[in-house]
Amino acid sequence: MKRKALFIVNPVSGGKKKDGVPELIKEYLDTDVFEYDTEYTTGVLHARHLAGAAVDEYDVVVAVGGDGTINEIASAIAGTNVVLGIIPSGSGNGLSRFLNIPMDIKGAFNTLNNARSITIDAAKLNGQWFFNMAGMGFDAHISHVFAHGSDKRGFMNYLKSTLNEISTYKPQQYKIDIDGVTVTSEAFMLSIANSSQYGNNAHISPKASVQDGLLDVCIIKPFPLWRFPEMGVRMFTKTADGSEYVDIIKGKDIKITRHTEGPIHLDGEPQVAGTQIDINVMPASLNVIVGNNYKD
Repeated sequence: MKRKALFIVNPVSGGKKKDGVPELIKEYLDTDVFEYDTEYTTGVLHARHLAGAAVDEYDVVVAVGGDGTINEIASAIAGTNVVLGIIPSGSGNGLSRFLNIPMDIKGAFNTLNNARSITIDAAKLNGQWFFNMAGMGFDAHISHVFAHGSDKRGFMNYLKSTLNEISTYKPQQYKIDIDGVTVTSEAFMLSIANSSQYGNNAHISPKASVQDGLLDVCIIKPFPLWRFPEMGVRMFTKTADGSEYVDIIKGKDIKITRHTEGPIHLDGEPQVAGTQIDINVMPASLNVIVGNNYKD
């Protein structure tokens, strides 16, 4: 019996046009395995609405987009039997890369056709889902600047924004309670990692697992500006956890207190939150199709 799949396409993710998606589905999807429908999103939260309506009708919901699109869709199907499929087409594709889903279209469809699925953890920040990474501090500041600027998405534009902002950004003080143990620290950046990476193969927590029932609290302490290239190299060589400026603490229930409200991000999508932030892991809450060579 064929499985029913709904493709939800974000036409603007990653700054890439998606006009050719219907032809790509016809070319690469195994129609002996799937029957399918396709929907295009028209704005913020539309993907979540479409995915929520699909829960009782489809076996698989396929996100054609980046981490933000995945977040919207997964937020609607987490805790159900519906399986998430991914055709990566965002700017960073952090969760897709971590799950070893190929970045090329043919490879991504082959992964979808093979339909090897696992159940992964997710998390909630102040009641809102995230599946790859959440954070505050410099990366949230950059996400906020990027979202309100005129630059198009993409790694080079993200790097340009980073270089423009890093010299004037001021670290903040945080009180972090992790499963009842309190840490007080000044931090340049505070990342809560479910998977290991932000995207574009930049790994902040190389040993993170999406199946261990834990989140990695990554405290990136202030560092001399001249060591910024070293920090970048460490992220791209999976050695960030070896830096004297990085502390990683695993936990389930995390409470963060800061002095002022400010930007945060959930899977790269910016918003503003208050001084008290509560984060909880949601073990084994999302079924997702992973790459053939994926190993947690």
